[in-house]
Amino acid sequence: MNAVSAGAAAKAERFSSRRLGVLVSGRGSNLQALIDAIADGRLDASIAVVLSNVAGAGGLDRAQRAGIETVVVDHRGWPSRDDYDRALVDELRARDVDLVCLAGFMRRIGASVIDAFPDAIVNIHPSLLPSFPGLHAQRQALAHGVKVSGVTVHLVTAELDAGPIIVQRAVPVLESDTEETLAARILPEEHQAYPEAVQRILDGHWIVDGRRFEKA
Repeated sequence: MNAVSAGAAAKAERFSSRRLGVLVSGRGSNLQALIDAIADGRLDASIAVVLSNVAGAGGLDRAQRAGIETVVVDHRGWPSRDDYDRALVDELRARDVDLVCLAGFMRRIGASVIDAFPDAIVNIHPSLLPSFPGLHAQRQALAHGVKVSGVTVHLVTAELDAGPIIVQRAVPVLESDTEETLAARILPEEHQAYPEAVQRILDGHWIVDGRRFEKA
């Protein structure tokens, strides 16, 4: 077995329990996409826990309706960001999570979480990265007059929205688009791309080569 094959086999073993921890701050529509994909067999995984930094997040209700454990870890009142991140790691490890999925989690993931789950944190972003990272991606796209936008699912690294790209889907930008209409047309593509990317990660037949996510 060569080094690439050995690395891919190690990843398959690493994700063998296929237990997801999903982090949300809002309505949780991409969480719902994962729940639905698991239910209809497109995603071979289970969601061990849904964590939120917001007690009233709609994603918590979605998880509870699906019979998934929910935990609120409010980000306020911690001595430091790192203390908060370590608390997240503790909750995820307590439930033997293999892969962490950010689904509208409105906090920057810090080094404590990245170090605890190397190449095992995935995020979804409503643009064709590396264009328009950060907040208000659709607003940025319209301001730049691009003709195509879309969605990117990527591994999380210390650099904001700059990790290796797993899946992208393109969406045309119309002359009549507003920030809201463009976001609404990107959203269905998000719901297809996220389960697809998570399945690719869990299958383990991949490597990271520099900034590239590639089949092994």
